[in-house]
Amino acid sequence: MSGSANTFEAQTGRGKRAGRRRVTMTDVAREAGCSQATVSFVLNHSPGIKLSAETRQRVFEAARRLGYMVSPVQGAPVAAARARRIGFIADQLATSPEAMVAIEGLMQAARANGDIVLVSQAQNDEEMEAELVRAFVEQGVSALVYMTIFTREVELSKSLIGLEIPVFLLNCYTPGQIHPAVVPSEIAGGQRSTRHLIENGHRRIATITGEIWMEAAQDRLKGYRRALATADIPFDPALVVEGDWSPSSGYEATRKLLALADPPTAIFCQNDRSAIGCYEALKEEGYAIPADMAVVGYDDEEISRHLHPRLTTSILPHRAMGQWVVEQMGEFVPGQGRYPLVKLECPLVERDSVARPRG
Repeated sequence: MSGSANTFEAQTGRGKRAGRRRVTMTDVAREAGCSQATVSFVLNHSPGIKLSAETRQRVFEAARRLGYMVSPVQGAPVAAARARRIGFIADQLATSPEAMVAIEGLMQAARANGDIVLVSQAQNDEEMEAELVRAFVEQGVSALVYMTIFTREVELSKSLIGLEIPVFLLNCYTPGQIHPAVVPSEIAGGQRSTRHLIENGHRRIATITGEIWMEAAQDRLKGYRRALATADIPFDPALVVEGDWSPSSGYEATRKLLALADPPTAIFCQNDRSAIGCYEALKEEGYAIPADMAVVGYDDEEISRHLHPRLTTSILPHRAMGQWVVEQMGEFVPGQGRYPLVKLECPLVERDSVARPRG
């Protein structure tokens, strides 16, 4: 990636030698002792991310030590000759906010290079997808990004196979990993959410899942079970209730949990919308949050900041995933055969909905 506003590149003398591997955000994350997502949030000055001054300073110092520096001039124009076009195809855009967050992250990083992003949706129509791919190629895009709304393995259509430009997969992956792909680290996210409740003294912890056929629900449940096992807390299937991600299912699941002979003291809702229903059921039954019941959500949707009390939840790293694509464009090696599946962390945002259990 060429130097410009908000663009990072190795600046040491050694780094300028021909053939030396370019310093990446992964290197900075290892040096700073944090996640790649955190490094991306800090170095790209992502708005709305509440990180401590000490963490930000540690990331910047690690970047300077490695020669991975922020360009000193912010907002500097980039020569038009450097501009690239990036085609973005999503299966759906209107069903959830994650696609738009990913697009914002992609556009933010692309704009720093003077590049532009062309956005479209295929609506799960293979013919439409083929038309979009053909149109993007005719417009001379430098890369294509293909995104699915829910995390899953995909069989790419013929239109995306054998292109002479790189194809990056966002929130999905192929069976043979023949394309660079990035997804959220859902198992780690579920484990971290549950561990937070354990660290606050809870041992009777319930979880309300999404539709269990979905990978996100499966992996968040795996993380929940791992956290319990690590803490030597026996798994109780009665404390796991399947929902469908909606407030209504969160409400009904919470009522089932409260009806148990031995109710939980904490509930891990596997998305923020089910947490809304959980809140309503708890308040209806006279439970105070977090004094009588601790609640954790997932996704960090806007509503989580405005619930009372404010909801502790996890950030889906879709903005960082979009930024990751632009970073990888400068490092892409065609014909590699197999690419590692990159998983970005889902940082926990601690707010006001968790406290230690009574007694």
